[in-house]
Amino acid sequence: MSTTTLSNLRVALVGNPNCGKTALFNLLTGSRQKVANYAGVTVERKEGRLVTPSGLQVSVLDLPGAYSLHATSPDEAITRDVCMGNFAGERRPDLLVAVVDATNLRLHLHFVLELQRLGLPMVLALNMVDAAARRGIRIDRDKLQQALGIPIVETVAIKRDGAAQLLARIDGDMPAAPPALPADADLHQAVNGLLREAVSMPRRTAAIDDAIDRWVLHPVLGLVTLAVVMFLMFQAVFSWAEPLMDLIETSVSSLGAWVGATLPEGMLNSLLVDGIIAGAGSVLVFLPQILFLFFFILLLEESGYLPRAAFLLDRMMVGAGLTGRSFIPLLSSFACAIPGIMATRTIQDPRDRLATILVAPLMTCSARLPVYTLLIGAFIPSRTVLGIFNLQGVTLFALYVAGIVSALAVSWVMKLLRRDTTEHSLLLELPSYRIPNLRDVATGLVERARIFLARVGGIIMALTVLIWFLSSFPGPPEGATGPAIEYSFAGRIGEALQTVFAPIGFNWQISIALIPGLAAREVAVGALATVYALSAADDEAASTMLTPLIAAQWPLATAFSLLAWFIFAPQCLSTLAVIRRETNSWKVVALTAGYLFGLAYIASFITYQVTRMLT
Repeated sequence: MSTTTLSNLRVALVGNPNCGKTALFNLLTGSRQKVANYAGVTVERKEGRLVTPSGLQVSVLDLPGAYSLHATSPDEAITRDVCMGNFAGERRPDLLVAVVDATNLRLHLHFVLELQRLGLPMVLALNMVDAAARRGIRIDRDKLQQALGIPIVETVAIKRDGAAQLLARIDGDMPAAPPALPADADLHQAVNGLLREAVSMPRRTAAIDDAIDRWVLHPVLGLVTLAVVMFLMFQAVFSWAEPLMDLIETSVSSLGAWVGATLPEGMLNSLLVDGIIAGAGSVLVFLPQILFLFFFILLLEESGYLPRAAFLLDRMMVGAGLTGRSFIPLLSSFACAIPGIMATRTIQDPRDRLATILVAPLMTCSARLPVYTLLIGAFIPSRTVLGIFNLQGVTLFALYVAGIVSALAVSWVMKLLRRDTTEHSLLLELPSYRIPNLRDVATGLVERARIFLARVGGIIMALTVLIWFLSSFPGPPEGATGPAIEYSFAGRIGEALQTVFAPIGFNWQISIALIPGLAAREVAVGALATVYALSAADDEAASTMLTPLIAAQWPLATAFSLLAWFIFAPQCLSTLAVIRRETNSWKVVALTAGYLFGLAYIASFITYQVTRMLT
């Protein structure tokens, strides 16, 4: 940047949701980005780096999507405060890049006019110009640039060179701060004037969008389409991931056998084979399923389908005490309840937001997948239903449906208790349909894989080592005949807990595995693998994989009871911590934990006793 002395330019991408801002951020920064939270809040913070052709070092900040600087949510408050330089620990940007959707300028230009009042140098990135051209939308860039008083560049975030004009503009001279509208100016009239002067739009919506929406938003066919999409998604999660899971499982088993045969007998051998490899390895095997689940969620998000699903489900969700805006946070909770709870910040009504937060943990998050897959693989036969559907995939879909139905039932009860009869109107922007950008999907999957592997290498491994220690010490007394683990700390704790969990069919091994599962649900599988490896009476049994082991030792009633337990139990302290952070109330945390544990125990008790009678 030839006229600036800045050695490290700080650029902030700002814009409405669905403007393609994050896709543009991914195109500019590639893998040179980091994701964290802003200090003191749970709003996600994305920052990346790029080097311009002239060698300028640039920090690029992807600010949360916002419709206005008059914040109505924590996301918008963060964007406002960072842009105004009022957020502690965040340097004010040197340059704002206002990203707008070229097919929806009527909505997006309102925010641009607000940003001009900040007095910062600005560039307008006219994104999705290719989609606008296909719809016959003609934008006179020179007239619009002259009317706004800021430089305008065209971008297509889904193309490899789609940010070339923006990159050249960043590498050029720093633009002057733009002129601002008077404080008493009418934004609506100003936008209409800009559109009349510089934009020719044959119709407000694309013909193809209208054609698809006639099917997707139909009150009956739309619901059928949504159910089919969700069903096929969970079928694929179970079926497509199986070959990769088998490969990882075989590799982990071979590694354990090789380490066990190479190292001499002793504590180090047991720690590596029974603790780290058996524990962390048994969780690592589920990475393919988690990535497939995120793959489909990202596709639905990128395509523009999710807001339509929210609109479609609004009437049903209002009847259950929620709102259509609850759909996207609850769908996000399929991946993890933490971002789902954070996503409730878009719900403006505090009662609807609290209800969504309270039921979000009932959604079947990806951390439950290892437990579900373990039990389904052990007790549900792998055969087809109706000639095409995988019975194990149907079972997994049924578990997800059980979580959804439970969430709706709980929210309906809460609505009755608070005697809420008010109507909650839903106002949503329906973005144009678009083909998902595979680069952005791949970036999201890589990010999710890093998070999962960090958990395996961090908290999961630490907890499995802790379980190994508790299961190995103290050693058995002289003359003991049973497995050494029965005399260990874990064995004694498990025996004590079994008194509480015996009515729902849990043995002491399951009881002890539930404790580390409080930190992360998937740790329960690693804990079970470690406990059973150390419980084995001989080396051959110790090397047996967990799935056939529990299939041979557990009754069907116990397996079904554990499935029911994991539908409800809040076995994730991080989720409870986020609820505390978002609501600023320990009372809400206690209510959430209490009702979930109560439901889990009741559901497991009924499932266990009924299954025992039937089998």
